[in-house]
Amino acid sequence: MAKKSMVNRELKRAKTVEKYAKKRMALKKAIVDMTLSEEEREQARIAFQKMPRDASPVRGRNRCRITGRPHGFYRKFGLGRNKLREYAMQGMIPGVVKASW
Repeated sequence: MAKKSMVNRELKRAKTVEKYAKKRMALKKAIVDMTLSEEEREQARIAFQKMPRDASPVRGRNRCRITGRPHGFYRKFGLGRNKLREYAMQGMIPGVVKASW
């Protein structure tokens, strides 16, 4: 199990990303918009840089939904490798079977 504080930090980051998504998109468009004056584009750059770092979606970390494990994460299932294997063996994931040949 991952520390609760790390899992909670990721949840907080996700909320921050959602909160600032529209504002980030608008500022990014303003920065590259050549129809605006250079001063307006510079103001947009400054406003973009003053936004919280956690507003950037790339700062998020994929974690297992059950254990919070950050490594060995399978995006398709939203689980870490340990829980994926455990649930697959129990038959709780439809369509996933143990390989045999």
